[in-house]
Amino acid sequence: MLASSRRRLALSAAALLIGLGVAGCSSTSDRMRSALHAVTPYKVEVVQGNVITKEQVELLRAGMSRQQVRELLGTPLLADIFHANRWDYVFTIKRQRVDPQQRRLTVFFNGDTLDRFEGDAMPSEEEFVAGLDTRKLSGKVPVLEATEEQLKKHAPAADTASQNAGRTLAPLPPTYPPLESR
Repeated sequence: MLASSRRRLALSAAALLIGLGVAGCSSTSDRMRSALHAVTPYKVEVVQGNVITKEQVELLRAGMSRQQVRELLGTPLLADIFHANRWDYVFTIKRQRVDPQQRRLTVFFNGDTLDRFEGDAMPSEEEFVAGLDTRKLSGKVPVLEATEEQLKKHAPAADTASQNAGRTLAPLPPTYPPLESR
């Protein structure tokens, strides 16, 4: 009987502490929510398809063979057997803190030769590479030149160089001791 009353008392005390904890958390819950929103889990970068640049599209010409188009743009992401005269080049990239990007270029063939192509405006190679860098740039370029004082501080001493030039090194021993003792 005594053990069961102690157990009830312990359970009541635990329930009371939990209730007080929940009541006390209501004032700090807004701060906790904002702290949790500041911490985001890592999301995997997803890159799919072919990167097609403006320079590559400018090299496309009607009359090119399928092999020439493949060498220029790569293997298409979508080559449908039901639309044998159409290749779709699709590029998507999803990254943290960056809006997802999607570009499409469709190439149409007449037999084995390129007939026409249509699609989104493609970025130049330079624009594409610049768009990959998501770091916030400070705008400050660090100084990449050393001052005369810095050069003098790290310059080898002239006396040491002249001393070493006149000195000869000791001859090497004719044999070396064994690596392991017998």
